[in-house]
Amino acid sequence: MKKIGFLSFGHWGKHPSYQTRSAGDTLLQAIDLAVAAEEIGMDGAYFRVHHYAAQLASPFPLLSAIGAKTNKIEIGTGVIDMRYENPLYMVEDAGAADLISGGRLQLGISRGSPEQVVDGWRYFGYEPEEGEDDAAMARRKALTFLDKLKGEGFAPPNPNPMFPNPPGLLRLEPHSEGLRDRIWWGAASDATSVWAAEHGMNLQSSTLKYDESGKPFHVQQAEQIRVYKAAWKKAGHKREPRVSVSRSIFTLVNDQDRFYFGRESERQDQVGFIENNKRAIFGRSYAAEPGTLIGELAKDEAIQEADTLLLTVPNTLGVDYNVHMLSAFLEHVAPGLGWR
Repeated sequence: MKKIGFLSFGHWGKHPSYQTRSAGDTLLQAIDLAVAAEEIGMDGAYFRVHHYAAQLASPFPLLSAIGAKTNKIEIGTGVIDMRYENPLYMVEDAGAADLISGGRLQLGISRGSPEQVVDGWRYFGYEPEEGEDDAAMARRKALTFLDKLKGEGFAPPNPNPMFPNPPGLLRLEPHSEGLRDRIWWGAASDATSVWAAEHGMNLQSSTLKYDESGKPFHVQQAEQIRVYKAAWKKAGHKREPRVSVSRSIFTLVNDQDRFYFGRESERQDQVGFIENNKRAIFGRSYAAEPGTLIGELAKDEAIQEADTLLLTVPNTLGVDYNVHMLSAFLEHVAPGLGWR
């Protein structure tokens, strides 16, 4: 069995083919898609976070709304860019969203990808400390976030408070027990996956990672996961870690599917530079009839190593089509791989 969720980038725009013409369309349809995904048996509803773009940005209002309208499905992010975050305020937001959902939050965080604005986090009021770059700043904020999620008191109380305080140092509220174990780190390299394991975070690996060996994408990603699992074991954590990979997978079962995604079957891994001096490899898309798709996915080493698969969805095509796409995968592909 494998957990299967969807990952939405939450695009909108004035394109005539888009069902999401505004931010409001995207947010409301994201809620509807999560509700429908739960009804058809999906395990997770995850959302990407990008700033300064016509895409989803502030995740906690959306996650809280989904949590209030669903009962079982995991809700999460993939990923929140920690360069832009106040980690203490984020503890409060995350705690509230997790309590609203009944403990279903699976929060993916990371250094983040290149953004639409040069050093956009500076406009949010954040600067790296002396000797830091933006990646180190993100990791430092992540560790602060993890520490404060433990729910331990750290702030001396006011001797003359407006409301009575419990004894001792105060913690951030609301505190959600167990959320600390449901934080994931989005890693693009073997080294950052090891760092995530050392600090007790689950691992998210996307359709992109740094090209560290020249091998096919799925092989490099599988090696990254094995390195992460070895580091987790070495760190001596008591619980079992979780690992997710995301993929663009399209099950072609009708003419509309073939019209939209038939050409994706020709895609292969791509190599390019996502940042200066950072050679990255982008994983291929999968698009085929169910039988062919089952055979191709069975050979994807990284999918086999992971316990959770996130299917990227074309959210601009609307809720109905995305429900069809997810249903087709659950009905025609997942059983053939032993995942259902």
